[in-house]
Amino acid sequence: MSRLGVLVLPAGVIAVVVGLSRFHAATANPSYDYLRSFRFGWSLLYMAILMVAAYAVGLPDVPRRRRQMIGASVTAVLLGASGISIAQLAVGSSLLPRLVVFGSALLLVPWFMVCSWLSALARHADEERDRVVVVGEGEDASALAAEISRSAERPASLEAVICPDDARSSADGSAPLRDLMVSTGATVVVLDRTAQFDQTIVEQVAVMHESGVRVRTLSLFYDEWLGKLPIGELERVSLMFDIGEIHRLRYGRTKRVLDLSLALMGLPILLLVAPLVVVGNLVGNRGPLVFRQRRVGKGGREFTMWKFRTMRPEGGRRDSGEWTGADDSRVTPFGLVLRRSHLDELPQLVNVVLGDLSLVGPRPEQPVYVDELSAKLPFYEMRHLVQPGLTGWAQVKFGYAGSDADALEKLQYEFWYLRHQSLAVDARILTRTLRSVLAGDGR
Repeated sequence: MSRLGVLVLPAGVIAVVVGLSRFHAATANPSYDYLRSFRFGWSLLYMAILMVAAYAVGLPDVPRRRRQMIGASVTAVLLGASGISIAQLAVGSSLLPRLVVFGSALLLVPWFMVCSWLSALARHADEERDRVVVVGEGEDASALAAEISRSAERPASLEAVICPDDARSSADGSAPLRDLMVSTGATVVVLDRTAQFDQTIVEQVAVMHESGVRVRTLSLFYDEWLGKLPIGELERVSLMFDIGEIHRLRYGRTKRVLDLSLALMGLPILLLVAPLVVVGNLVGNRGPLVFRQRRVGKGGREFTMWKFRTMRPEGGRRDSGEWTGADDSRVTPFGLVLRRSHLDELPQLVNVVLGDLSLVGPRPEQPVYVDELSAKLPFYEMRHLVQPGLTGWAQVKFGYAGSDADALEKLQYEFWYLRHQSLAVDARILTRTLRSVLAGDGR
């Protein structure tokens, strides 16, 4: 049920646009065959624009309240109608009848709201279904509670936390953990490392497991529900999984073919955008057009990465030890536009063609920071076993790293990516990146 809203949203778009198009074709004077007319192809484009617009504003999953649902739904149809209208102005012809363009917009507002409502219901049902009790120390439990509320991949509600000492059975036959799970209606119990090795706790959990309660270690819960690995598990599990680019040769070859194909398709966009960036630089970002920087790639090999410059020329270097943030004070006004739209990343398509970068992978870091972080963070250099990327799981889940603590947080997501590397995960990351780009959040 959790994906119901996602599935029915495009079905509604198709039904409304096709239905109105066929109605117009049948009632026009003279009538025409919709499927054989030039309008059929343009209606497909209109459907695609509407779906992309809906996804860009977060439909159907992101809006949580009625006002948010209304605002997102109206914004999506306005973007869709504006997009096809701009296309018609550019071509100089009425590609689709007004009945189809504006009628679809009116009908799809309530439909998008219904889809959002279905997703909200599904999310609530998932939270009710996955009621979690954690057996762990206070620090780990507090971090887990924050993670569940902030960025869970699977909705869940944290019902209770109990430390291992309080969860143990006693000689009088009491079972405090089992009693807690029954009273809270828990459906998932999470055990930290200490709890896993306590026989009295395991015995209580075994009884609940027989009644349908799911049991997870802290590491597995982070993996399945949060899309990351906990800090305390980085070293323990660092060698206990296969990595796609190393252990599955077909995946690595297929990924390279897709990288090269998509990058070559994107190069014409780079050529079209470059003159606009030149003009923008002259107005609000005077200085060199392209910013070059040494980064560390696969196998620790250094390469030069290109971007459209977004900072003042004297602030574009990070030799001073300053981390670059999402809203860095050194970013120029036009540079901020480039960052928010992600147009500054387009020159990296050349890096993808040259084989320095992949479309998806851990973001490459500067050599000086690699040396520092390798000395501080466990198994940091493992991220260099795979090709770095234009975007990655840590980027879509966390964004910029502005400190050593942020780098550690991102490393937990990068280990998750190494563990699950596949074409399906890469596609998932690319679609989330598309939403981020269209939403203009600057990550």
